[in-house]
Amino acid sequence: MLSNEQWKKLSNLMVFTGRVYKKCDHRKAFEGILYRMRTGCPWRDIPDFFGDWSAIYRRFNLWSKKGILISLFRALKKEPDLEWVFIDGTIVKAHQHCSGAATNNVEAIGKSVAGNTTKIHMAVDSYGLPIEFTLTGGEVHDSKEAKNLINLLPNCGYIIADKGYDSEVIREQITQRNSLSVIPRKKNSKRGNGDIDWCLYKYRHLVENVFARLKQYRGIATRYDKLQTNYESTVALGCSMVWLSMSV
Repeated sequence: MLSNEQWKKLSNLMVFTGRVYKKCDHRKAFEGILYRMRTGCPWRDIPDFFGDWSAIYRRFNLWSKKGILISLFRALKKEPDLEWVFIDGTIVKAHQHCSGAATNNVEAIGKSVAGNTTKIHMAVDSYGLPIEFTLTGGEVHDSKEAKNLINLLPNCGYIIADKGYDSEVIREQITQRNSLSVIPRKKNSKRGNGDIDWCLYKYRHLVENVFARLKQYRGIATRYDKLQTNYESTVALGCSMVWLSMSV
């Protein structure tokens, strides 16, 4: 699942983030988590080669609670190109077994036309590499979560989005951050789109490419995790693999 060079980089970063010690069985456990994310299989069906499935799940659950996998993603995204930042959202079908968590939280699962769904709100840099993301229920409109997502972003030159983000409130928020917005207005707008940089807007496919790449992992394309923290860790791990392929 991982080359020696890749694992060396990951293990060093995990120790650097804190609360993880170097152990000989960590590599197989980590690869078992990757296998489950890639295939979308139940934890019990992870091959014995990776070790005891319950131990792998407990380790994943512990790393999720501690935020280790989120920290790993943040440690890997070094020096992103922030001249252009593209934002968008995608809906993920929530498997029937991921509902019914024994908590009082919504767990970022909502009702939409497709049933139980989760929405991933993503921001990517000029090279199409993920830099930030948030999770909501699938019924939450992109423009409703845009404020939280934009607040997470570092200073950047342009923020590009589609018509779903057509809002003067969003444009004002971007302007207050000393950034420029490239967001087309809807057909019924009186101001029109005479000021839109259509050449730059065409590169918005970069954020769609990230969604396509992440959804090659069946554990991301369909949500199987009951807890929001666990699914966040799964998405963060997928984003980490995108960055890892660029750095090793």
